[in-house]
Amino acid sequence: MANKTQPTPVDPAAYLDGLPKAGQREDGRALLALMSQVSGEPAVMWGPTMVGFGNYHYRYASGREGDAFRMGFSPRSTALVLYGDAGRLSDVLARLGPHTTGKSCIYLKRLSDADPAVLRELVERMWEPPGEA
Repeated sequence: MANKTQPTPVDPAAYLDGLPKAGQREDGRALLALMSQVSGEPAVMWGPTMVGFGNYHYRYASGREGDAFRMGFSPRSTALVLYGDAGRLSDVLARLGPHTTGKSCIYLKRLSDADPAVLRELVERMWEPPGEA
């Protein structure tokens, strides 16, 4: 069974321009620029709301496999969600500013809540292949 969330042909910049709240648009554009610069990869929309960079193939012991982006974000109405391996980044997250985490998600109310230098370090570390951090 493959991942339900797949790449789409939607232009990420156009998606961000169409967001209803100015703060979402500004935060999304800032993350798009930062993640593009760090990854050197083009942004790709995954499903209707996630902007992803790079890709990898995964296969679990259960036999489930699929493709996913290496890092990305989604400007949701209640929080800005960054997708990456949050579990291996606890040292950086401790310095980021107010946030919460899930298994592979980092939730920020606003990008301005994050220390800009630490945010860049976080994105750089998120882009590193597992085992290199």
